[in-house]
Amino acid sequence: MPIKLGIVGTNFISDRLWHAVQYVPEVEVCAVYSRRQETGDAFAEKYGITQVFTDYEQFLESDLDAVYIATPTYAHCPQTLKALEHGKHVLCEKIMAVNANEAEQMIECAKKNQVILLEAMRPAFDPAYQLILENLPKIGKLRRVTLEYCQYSSRYDKFRQGEILNAFRPELANGAIMDIGVYPIYMLVQLFGMPQDIKACATKLKNGFEGDGIVLMQYEEMVAEAVYSKITESVNPSVFLGEDGAIILDHVGVPEKIEIRYRDGRTEEIPYQTTAEREDGRGDNMQFEVAGFARLIREKNVEHPYLQHTLHTLQIADEARKQNGIVFDADLVL
Repeated sequence: MPIKLGIVGTNFISDRLWHAVQYVPEVEVCAVYSRRQETGDAFAEKYGITQVFTDYEQFLESDLDAVYIATPTYAHCPQTLKALEHGKHVLCEKIMAVNANEAEQMIECAKKNQVILLEAMRPAFDPAYQLILENLPKIGKLRRVTLEYCQYSSRYDKFRQGEILNAFRPELANGAIMDIGVYPIYMLVQLFGMPQDIKACATKLKNGFEGDGIVLMQYEEMVAEAVYSKITESVNPSVFLGEDGAIILDHVGVPEKIEIRYRDGRTEEIPYQTTAEREDGRGDNMQFEVAGFARLIREKNVEHPYLQHTLHTLQIADEARKQNGIVFDADLVL
């Protein structure tokens, strides 16, 4: 029997999740929860979903096996805790929590109720990063890694015109590190573990919103940096720089090309079947995280390693925000 999944929230990322599920036969979207009946009905009609809920308690009391939470970050913790307490597996959109304290509560609740909790971090399950790990010995001792993800937000145009939409309101626990910076930080943690030390800097907009930033991460024999932005667009690739060469990655979130450039001038492209090249041409790697979620549920792997990656990522983000004077309401209850 497929895993019966309910979607919480009806924004664009929920659309992408529905499409990703279509490539994972073990999972079926059976319900949607929205605070407003009309938005829930519209989403359900678009995708042929039979159950629409506007009461979260009733949604969780239905026969669903799992839920996908795609609401604003400040709502992730309370909605996830309630779902876990109802015995539902939870795939929670990144960033999973406002801070590490919330993440610890969510992780403990999942373990207590023996259900799967997973952050929806697409590149964590993308085969491109396993290929990078396998090819790292070719470039000699690794000395520096720069993962860059700068994506100009479509909502920033409104901000520049004087209209501040929710995506640029820091009082909603929003910021570039929470929305974009989480990608490179998480992947550095997954690849290399927790750094020995971090240094952070950021650019704040006129309302205090963090528009972009850099987190410098010190490891024993190398330095790594996470470069991120919601107010500029990347023109640089990400780089793994070793003593004998470099591995070049075109995009942190959705990799399409991996290349080795050796110090002696030789180049080598690492064979990688990108999402765009696959037979169905779906052009998205979100299905990898959905498949990973399903696998963890099948294996009943409640204490999987991705939880530690999420917790370490939030600990780094917490420290970076502290250094940059970025405080959210949820931080004040610690």
